[in-house]
Amino acid sequence: MALVGGGASIVRARDLSIHYRSNGARSGFLAVRGVSFDIAQGEILGLVGESGSGKSTLATAVAGLAGNSGVNDGVPEICGGSLEVYGTRLRGVGRRKRDRLTLRVGFLSQDAAERLSPMLTVADNVAEPIYLRDRRFNTREAAAAVATVIDALRLPLGLMNKLPYELSSGQRQRVALARALILEPTFLVADEPTRGVDASVRDGVLDSLKELQSQREFSALVVSSDLAAVSRIAHRVAVLQHGMVIGLGDMDEMLTDPLDPYLKGLARARSRGEVK
Repeated sequence: MALVGGGASIVRARDLSIHYRSNGARSGFLAVRGVSFDIAQGEILGLVGESGSGKSTLATAVAGLAGNSGVNDGVPEICGGSLEVYGTRLRGVGRRKRDRLTLRVGFLSQDAAERLSPMLTVADNVAEPIYLRDRRFNTREAAAAVATVIDALRLPLGLMNKLPYELSSGQRQRVALARALILEPTFLVADEPTRGVDASVRDGVLDSLKELQSQREFSALVVSSDLAAVSRIAHRVAVLQHGMVIGLGDMDEMLTDPLDPYLKGLARARSRGEVK
């Protein structure tokens, strides 16, 4: 499959496997099994699959947040194959290289909207990553950056002085997305960006993300259990089942006479209008 626009690949996974250790055992639960894919500069790759298919584990690793040997239980660890992001090999990566890489990568976790500080205003929640990087950063410049990204995500600027509990679920999700984008990453990993958002406002969140991605030309990995949501904004889609990629490419191509039973189910759902 050709890369979007013929651009260079910024993410390169080859036969990648990821597991979770159990009580310090040498092997553990294998969550991702030998997957291979690329993400090109400026491309949005959608990643879909059922709950427990390994989507969030893979997203965590691609965001540079997987652990190394000897890490605590509950942290995914690359145990096979290779994963490179911007040329940095993430299997066994050192802390310094990881820190440099994460300056370029934005990460929206599944529960990002729920983890907004209830004691901080919207503006302060979004600006916090700026001050975590540089406590002496100019406050006016930070405020301007916050206002720019809030506006780009189609949120009223009047919300900036409100607290998270005063917002709707869709607004909180956009605030979490603004926080992930405030440092202007060149690559975004968004895990379930419409989680907890009503269907009536889901498309607005996705359209805002797609519009901002088009303006800033960052690359993205967008994870969702909803194929319709991902296909709305992604250039290509990867389908994950039981930790393995069973389909990768244009959705129309994948769902035309598929052989895999899960893909057949998706094709039937699409024909019934359940997946657009």
